[in-house]
Amino acid sequence: MPELSKNRIASGYPAGMVFSMSASSLSEPMRPSRADDEALVRQAQQGSTSAFEELVRHYDRVVLRLALNLTGSYEDAQDIYQEDFLRAYRNLGRFRFECSFYTWIYRIATNLCLDHLRQRQLRNRDIITERFEEGDEETMLDRVPDQRPATSPERAALSREVRDRIRMALGRLSPRERVVFELKHYQGLKLQTVATMLNTTENTIKNTLFRATHKLRVELAELC
Repeated sequence: MPELSKNRIASGYPAGMVFSMSASSLSEPMRPSRADDEALVRQAQQGSTSAFEELVRHYDRVVLRLALNLTGSYEDAQDIYQEDFLRAYRNLGRFRFECSFYTWIYRIATNLCLDHLRQRQLRNRDIITERFEEGDEETMLDRVPDQRPATSPERAALSREVRDRIRMALGRLSPRERVVFELKHYQGLKLQTVATMLNTTENTIKNTLFRATHKLRVELAELC
């Protein structure tokens, strides 16, 4: 692994390696091949900082999207984003290619998000609504397109109410249920992949997803 320069010891990254998030980072990237990633990982393990930076560029968007969707907070998502790649950097020498780098980096992010949700649950905090620089308020569900015609203020208000109800219902799920639901339905991952990330069995994930879906249906029954 590359040595950490003295002026970056505090953050854990070498000099010049700064990972920042922006609105454009939420767009969907083209996922590189596993072979490309493995080559970059081997170079990074031999001391190439540029190779690790390239790995970050490959997956910064998916990590940011996951963290923002689960926390609902730009600030919390940024913290998770930074910690995710910091842990990956520190532990890259232990990576043994038993899974793809994508699965490995996503597993780190997922567990960080899960820890965050559990801590927030203990503090009885609600899902945060983020106010962006433009002054508009947006939650993670505001980004879900409304396919119905919205030609009147009344319909627009109803759409906002529906999104708020869904957001509140998601917030009532347990942290593990919330993460599993997010990974399956918002991130589009296969159940086996989710099971690998959470270090459990596919059947356990199916049961967790079933409970989450049932709770949401009960919560949102009157909206159907």
